[in-house]
Amino acid sequence: MGKEVIELCTLNINVYRCISEGISTDRVVLTDKQIIHMENSHPEAYKDVISELKNTIEEPDYIICDGKHKDTGLVVRRVLSTVEKEHIFIVLRICTDTYNGEFANSIISGWKISEKRLQSYLRNKKILYTKEQN
Repeated sequence: MGKEVIELCTLNINVYRCISEGISTDRVVLTDKQIIHMENSHPEAYKDVISELKNTIEEPDYIICDGKHKDTGLVVRRVLSTVEKEHIFIVLRICTDTYNGEFANSIISGWKISEKRLQSYLRNKKILYTKEQN
């Protein structure tokens, strides 16, 4: 693959301002490099995550602070599962650089997490956004 960039969706800046006040664009992209990363790192979840990326970004249930990376949020959305409650978990980097307006918010990775893992994140991490609050 080359350096393909897929325009995924647009960001609701009012929702995602909780990650960074300096959001410079509403464009969200996914690069072929990140697609390969998700497929290799999370093969058991890859198809479900790819099919739910846009919905997860557009309608998050939670946005959690990524304590390790500046201007990055952990975006979570419930998905229906016949086995148990599962959640799509997306790492989203917010673009705060306005250089020529060419940059975009980008998906870094994505995988599925269990209800138990989500509850652990909600207890132990800083919650920036909850769908129920808005």
